[in-house]
Amino acid sequence: MARVNLALQGGGAHGAFTWGVLDRLLEEPEVEIASISGTSAGALNGAAVKSGMVAGGAQGARDNLNWLWEQLGALDDKTVPAWMQPWLPNPSFISKSLEYSWPYTWGDAVGRMMSPYAWGPAYSNPLERIVEKFDFDRVCSDEGPALFVCATQVRSGKIRVFEHDRINTQAILASACLPTLFQAVEMQDPETGETEAFWDGGYTGNPALYPFFRPQLPDDVIVVNINPLYREKLPTTPPEIQNRINEISFNSSLLRELRAIEFVQRLLADGAIAPGSMKDMRIHMIADDELMNDLSVATKTIPVPTVLSQLKEAGRAAADGFLGAHKGDLGKRQTADLRGMFG
Repeated sequence: MARVNLALQGGGAHGAFTWGVLDRLLEEPEVEIASISGTSAGALNGAAVKSGMVAGGAQGARDNLNWLWEQLGALDDKTVPAWMQPWLPNPSFISKSLEYSWPYTWGDAVGRMMSPYAWGPAYSNPLERIVEKFDFDRVCSDEGPALFVCATQVRSGKIRVFEHDRINTQAILASACLPTLFQAVEMQDPETGETEAFWDGGYTGNPALYPFFRPQLPDDVIVVNINPLYREKLPTTPPEIQNRINEISFNSSLLRELRAIEFVQRLLADGAIAPGSMKDMRIHMIADDELMNDLSVATKTIPVPTVLSQLKEAGRAAADGFLGAHKGDLGKRQTADLRGMFG
């Protein structure tokens, strides 16, 4: 049995890819999820897995993920049978059609000029009706995998990680609070005890890896990447430029932590520090950069049912490929090339 930590990135509706990855991992009897660190969509996915596992094990977690994404707009398996998947519109075509449509272009322009506070009493967070349905007794339970939810404290610009009974509706909404779309979420800061405002955790931890350094947790971390680390094509249009700026900013915190882990790995390998003096993490990654390079910010912000279902299937395929190639490496060796990434 391989015990692993899961690091789940945020990325709006593209978090349906992570849904598929988790759905496949939960089928694997030889993999145990010890803890989950999630930001934004990763926090929603993590809370759904934790609550479902406490209620009904791996199948309960899969059922809860299906419920979550049906609430977010995905078609269920009965609506889109497997044989029909190849006939669905290409996600890249849908993404580009949305991105260059007049309604989306107009709405995006208005969103950049208009503060979410301008709505006054009419404002509401559309995620709240979904998140408040989570069973937080189970989400905060000592049973099942440990759960860490990341958000950004607005005034200090520092990361905050919520865990145990600090995780509630407000914490998850804070983790997914893009400031151009939503009003800041005000709640008690877990470190200061003061009421503070919070924005999306992706700015400071997408997701945070340092909670995995605790001695009781395993050394293996599987990072589920939503935002592509590398794009071959130079962005030249305004939407492409803005999308790449968002991807770089939301990947920067993860890359900083991965660089620190790689640095410790080199110190241990060179004998510069004693074995056991620092945790020697093993990093693995599940991603589909080819698919994510074909998508845009439009399908992050607008949950298109067919695209969500296709992202789920892509996530399942990526996780299946990872397990086929590297399941035997879990608990033994790292499969992500961090030295090549930062060399």
